Amino acid sequence: MAHIQNFVDQNQRMFKKTLSYYVMHITVAMLVGYFVTGSIWMAMTLSILEPTIQAVAYFFHERVWDKKNQTMQQV
Repeated sequence: MAHIQNFVDQNQRMFKKTLSYYVMHITVAMLVGYFVTGSIWMAMTLSILEPTIQAVAYFFHERVWDKKNQTMQQV
């Protein structure tokens, strides 16, 4: 448990920055969604759905790049 607390303490700025970026991303996505659709419910749905799908896509993007780097290092 002390390891977790130490990790949180050492990375507190990163966690705050990540949270503020997440809030900003959701807000911008919701505003864009609202201006495009005119529906607050559609805007809220899109603003949650898009970052979630983006996170999954990023995971696979990183896997492809890691595999590419491994292949290049073997050559």
